[in-house]
Amino acid sequence: MTAIPVTERRAHPARERDTHRTDLRERGGARPLRRSGRPSEPASGPAGPTGPSRRATYGLDAFTFFIANLQTGFGPFLAVYFTQQKWTQSDIGLALTVGSLVSLLGQMPGGAFVDASRSKRFAAGFSAFWVGASAVMLAALPTYLVVMLAMAIHSAASCVLTPAIAAISIGLVGHARAGERLGRNASFSAIGNALGAAGMGAIGYYLSNNAVFYLAGLLVIPALVSLSFIPSGRAAEAAKARAAAHEPEPREAGGVAVLLKNRALLCFAACMVLFFLANAAMLPLVGSVMTLRASETATALVAACIMVPQAVLALTAPFVGRLAQSWGRKPLLVIGFAALPVRGLLFAFVNDPYWMVAIQVFDGISASVLGVMVPLIVSDVTRGTGRFNTALGAVGTGMGIGAALSTALAGFMADELGSQTAFLGLAVVGAVGLALVLLIMPETRRRDGDEAREPS
Repeated sequence: MTAIPVTERRAHPARERDTHRTDLRERGGARPLRRSGRPSEPASGPAGPTGPSRRATYGLDAFTFFIANLQTGFGPFLAVYFTQQKWTQSDIGLALTVGSLVSLLGQMPGGAFVDASRSKRFAAGFSAFWVGASAVMLAALPTYLVVMLAMAIHSAASCVLTPAIAAISIGLVGHARAGERLGRNASFSAIGNALGAAGMGAIGYYLSNNAVFYLAGLLVIPALVSLSFIPSGRAAEAAKARAAAHEPEPREAGGVAVLLKNRALLCFAACMVLFFLANAAMLPLVGSVMTLRASETATALVAACIMVPQAVLALTAPFVGRLAQSWGRKPLLVIGFAALPVRGLLFAFVNDPYWMVAIQVFDGISASVLGVMVPLIVSDVTRGTGRFNTALGAVGTGMGIGAALSTALAGFMADELGSQTAFLGLAVVGAVGLALVLLIMPETRRRDGDEAREPS
């Protein structure tokens, strides 16, 4: 047997180790976190092949539920509470206007704050705390300045809370499962709104109206406890949040100018402005018509008009989320937009108040679709920009502008031309929005290999 020189015997193991390391890298033993070009689609989201843990899933479910409970206190109960405090209608209107203006102006800064935050869970918890604190401020010190401050704090905190929940949700499951997770969020939010309205209504009736806001403040405690069930860790949450929007590392993120060049995002924002221009005033107009046609039962009928869409939303939102993954986004968006002009036409020609309640099923269909599609489509079209939450805030600003103009437009048409014409006018605006979706809105779901291999 030929002897091998010592130097060669020592060299062979080193070459073998180098070859072994190379093989491991080629087999994917140490996969790089990023590649050049478009960020890759994680096959199973950041939580791994088996998805998020039950603890995290149920924690997000509960957090969404309790936040919906908490936010319900800032709905119609505000006007009742201020009236009980002997406020004039002008003062009530000014207080509500302060909240609306801060909400409108704070959408993009709130989203940018979430984008810049290394911990989306901290952003959600911080904003939830201040929503609860503003409720306690309203109950404990209902003076003019404190109320104005509380309304501003509530609106500003809500502008952070909404995109933070969306970022946590998509980051928890990965983009390919985002539709189902967002549908689940919408379902739990609808249940929370319904139960919150019923519970707070009972407390306001049997105890006092300011007890409603003390309850809202207390609800932040179970909300924060629920949030603690979601995995912590700043680095992990930053990675999950980037996966939520499919962004590269922050240093590669584009500026806000990137959003202005994003054709799909601009098209979607335009469609949403038209939708809310047609939709926001429809329920208040229905309430006015019901009061004229059935004054004795108007309050109960209006309450039913609110509850019916919530029930439809709670039942259908998870199904919509699953369909978004198989059908794509645009077919569902068309269904959601088409329900609006149909609803307006039916309101224009139906006189029976009870049938008008039934027509609100179409509102539930639209709410179910858009509750899932808005964050999902924004996430689709901003992947790789690092501006998911900022873009979500921008779309929210457009929605707010449309809603603000809607009430003025419908009020003018109803006063000058009658309620039937007002309903028809809103239906026409909704039909224009539907046409815009059909003509200019692209399909935003990615059809790459990673999503095709996504486990169901």
